Parts: sequence; structure tokens; C-alpha cells
Amino acid sequence: MSLSVVAPVAGRAMPLSEVPDPVFSAAMVGPGMAIDPSRDGRTVAVSPVEGTVVKLHPHAYVVQSSTGAGVLVHLGIDTVQLAGAGFELLVEENAEVAAGDPIVAWDPAEVERGGRSAICPVVALDAAPADLDNLTESGIVAMGSQIFVWDR
Repeated sequence: MSLSVVAPVAGRAMPLSEVPDPVFSAAMVGPGMAIDPSRDGRTVAVSPVEGTVVKLHPHAYVVQSSTGAGVLVHLGIDTVQLAGAGFELLVEENAEVAAGDPIVAWDPAEVERGGRSAICPVVALDAAPADLDNLTESGIVAMGSQIFVWDR
């Protein structure tokens, strides 16, 4: 069973190893990739897969597909320290969403102005690196475009 995972934000694709946080760069949370988001003002981060929003924080969320695959989207690095300031939740936890549905509104440039990285890791939870195919780790990605396929 293959699950197509789409970009939650538009920007420059990069490998997880380049994320300025050791938990993500060492893939301790799981394999995936990251996106350095566009700085076009306030924007929306969308669901990377169809499923249920099983965890929802202003700075991060997990959407679990019907197959049980959970995908984590983390909006910036160390953004938990902002305690929600500058983020607007657009859904509630346990909401059913389609890939591409809006989840959180935020401003990557504002995150950077506060001295934090706006880079967004997108991680396949409970996956092995070999489970991911067609991993996009360079170039520009559009919001909603496929960034990897998770073979479950």
C-alpha cells in the first residue's frame, strides 16, 4: 500500500540532515524531508495526507491516514517556545481532512524575525528510511505537490 505525501507549504525542498535541529537532522523522529518555506507573508500550512488530525499544536501537527500512517509537520524550529503566538489553528484535533486542506495559518518571516528557523520538517512517523520513495530533497516545491511516497 502506497501513501502519497504532499508538501504542506511551498518553498525549497531540502534533506532532513540539513535541518538546524539534531532531533530532526538525525531522523530520530523518523525519515522524511524538510521545506524552507516561502516568505510571502502570512500563509497556510495544509494537510500532507488524507486522514485524521490526531495531534494539533500551533507549531506542529500529525495527520494519520486510514492505513495508520502518521505524518508530522513541524512549522519552524524551536517554535514551541512561541506558545502559539503568531499561529492560528484552522481545524480542531480529530478533524477529518483531505490532503491539501488548511490546518494552521502562520508567517514564516515572522518566525525568523524572532530569531528562529522557519524550516518545516515533514516526517513519516514509525517508518524506516527504506519505506520512502521519490523523496524530494532539492528544488522548489509547490504547496500540495507530492514530496514522497510512503510504502507501507
